[in-house]
Formats: sequence, structure tokens, C-alpha cells
Amino acid sequence: MEIQEVDLTEMTSVIKSQVILEVSSKIQSLLDSLETTTLEIAVTGESGAGKSTFVNALLGLRDGDPRAAPTGVIETTNSPMPYHHPRLPRVRLWDLPGTGTPSFQAENYLKQVQFEKYDFFIILASERFRQNHADLAHAVDATGKRFYFVRSKVDQDLQASRRRRPTRFQEAQVLREIEADCVRQLKGEGLDSPKVFLVSSFELHRFDFQRLQDTLAEELEGYKRHALLLSFPSVTAEAVQKKKNSLRKHIWKKALLACIVSALPGYPLHLNIPLLMKTLDSYRRSFGLDDDSLGALAATASKPPYELKKQVCSTLGRDFSENSVQSILRQAAVYGQVAAQLVKNKVPLLDNLVAGGISFVAAYYLLHTALDSFAQDAERVLVRAYDLEDEFQGSAFYPPEPGFIYD
Repeated sequence: MEIQEVDLTEMTSVIKSQVILEVSSKIQSLLDSLETTTLEIAVTGESGAGKSTFVNALLGLRDGDPRAAPTGVIETTNSPMPYHHPRLPRVRLWDLPGTGTPSFQAENYLKQVQFEKYDFFIILASERFRQNHADLAHAVDATGKRFYFVRSKVDQDLQASRRRRPTRFQEAQVLREIEADCVRQLKGEGLDSPKVFLVSSFELHRFDFQRLQDTLAEELEGYKRHALLLSFPSVTAEAVQKKKNSLRKHIWKKALLACIVSALPGYPLHLNIPLLMKTLDSYRRSFGLDDDSLGALAATASKPPYELKKQVCSTLGRDFSENSVQSILRQAAVYGQVAAQLVKNKVPLLDNLVAGGISFVAAYYLLHTALDSFAQDAERVLVRAYDLEDEFQGSAFYPPEPGFIYD
């Protein structure tokens, strides 16, 4: 794998000065914009639709966690309640009050919940979509905001259908019937071509959750799309890859900042190690490879935590330490001469800034290698958690070659 041409082009557009502090300030500003982007997601629907459970599933939190939304058989939300993402505090999911009261008026409801603060609305129903849902969708649309219909508790519907007709049960057919019924209900309430996503908050890896995530990401722009991809749980191999691709776009900024910091006068050579460690730790957590995330997944999938931890096979996944990071950086220094020359040719000012591109190449190599390896770890964990061995049969997870950066 070569250093990506788009990365070199973006670096060239940023590095227009030989003054280290100037370039460092520009890169830090870009990263700050990335990390301070807010995302406000509104979740609404009738009482009993499972709003709070859905919010907790998106946040990766279990009932009883002090950070989780309280759940119950009666409406537990009387006013808009924000729940911060455990890793991304600027991403918030809002559990809005129920819409199923006799006095419900969509326009008044939106004013009460301060509709303007949300990036989009997710409208939940666990049985039927009613006039309240359609009225709310029309009102949201009139404000210029986007909305998405989610039919929750689909796993319960399948169980009930299996009990009613055990000999004739076909899951795919039942799901088609549920979706068609939801669309018919919404069309009957005056909505043209409504999209409905079938979801189980307890089995996000099944049904339409990935399609919902894809749709949301497609309709968000720039840093907000990045925030969504990082915040939603990676419960499918496709989600893991999309998260990896989103993170990969910003590796050059992290690598460049690390090598510039290490070149500042009076700073020790390895000052960049803590910066790189912080980035690597954020990658691990994004893929759910930290102990808390693995424990939560193990509980959801009814698996012993050690079984999932055994699937983490990468070097940094097994031994996340400064010694391991320094070892990979030394390896990159040996293998990265060709790539360093490429950087020097494409971005000549970088050579003046840091007295050679090898520092950048080493950091770039480290972050790329770790990102790929963590993504592979995450896929292995998913396979074991959800017993997907048959679906992945024939697939193999190979570590990248040491010289992949310039092969």
C-alpha cells in the first residue's frame, strides 16, 4: 500500500510555509474542527415504542449504567433528555417525550422540544405507524429537517409469528410483510414513498440497522458524517470497514502533527509518542476493543468476555504499550526509505520542516498498520460474538506486510 495520493495533495495545500509553528497551527485547527463537531440526534415516538432502549443501544450502554437512559414499561421521558456518547461527548442522542397523547399537536410539540437544535429526527413505532407519526413527519419536513421511520422490536414480532405458524414460518417473508404494512399505514396518512427501517435494539447486527446507518451517513456532510460513523456501534463487517475508511482520511494530519511536534526546538525526540498513543487508543475504542466495550458486547451476545478477547490478535491489540509503538516506529524507519523519498519529492517543504520525511512516514505507517489491524480484530470479535463463522467461511484475516506502505 502506497502513501495515498490524496493525502499528499492535501498536505501540499496545507504546507505553504517553512515555519513549523505556522504549519502546526494549521494542522491543529483542522483536527480541532474534526473533534469539536457536534451531532444532535432526536429520537421520538409513542410511549412504549422502545425509545430509551434504542438510545442505549446506539450508545452501546446497558440498562443500569449511570450514563444510560432509564427504561420501563411506562413513559419515563417527560422532557427532552440528552445522553452523551461515552467516547464522543459532542455527540448527543435526545430521548424526546412520547407523541401518543390525545392532545398531541405536531407543531406545538416541535416548539416544545426546540426542534432547531437537532440534526435529524428518528421516529420510532413498535406496532403501527399512526396519524401522530405522520403529522410529526410533515411538521419536521416543513422545518427543513430530515426524519427517518424506524419500526422497533422486530425480534418480538418474529418470535410471535414463529409461535403462531411454526410449520410455515419464513423470516424473510414476515419481515417483508411488516415493512409493507408500515409503508401502507404511512401512505394512508398522506406520506409519499416513506422509507421504513426494521430494527431490534437487542440485535442491531440483524435486520435494517446497517441500512439505516448507511442512509444517515449518506445524507450528512463532512465532519458530521465522520462523527456519526464513529459514534454508531460497529455491529457488522460493513460498518467496521466504513468506520476504518472514515478514520483513514485523517491519518496524514495526525502523522504530520506528531512529526512536527517532535521536531520543535527544545522538545525531546519522542514527545510524539504520547500523541500517537492517544490516537491509537481512540482507534481501539472506536472499534470496541477496549475492555468495557468487549464486556458490553459479551453480555449482549451471551458470550464469556474471554472468548471475545481471544479474537484480538494484532500486536497493539494484545500489547498496547509505548514499547510496542516504538518497535513499530523503528521498523518503519528501516522499511520507509522509499516512501520517505516519495514524500520529499511530492511535498518538498516537509523535508525542510522536519529534516527528512522519515519521521512522517514512520507515524503514517504506524497509524495505517494499527487501523487495519484493529479493524481485522473487530471483525473477528463480531464473528465470534454473533456466531457468523459460516458467513465468513473462506475469508482470512492477514496482517499487513512490514513494507506495505510503499509496495
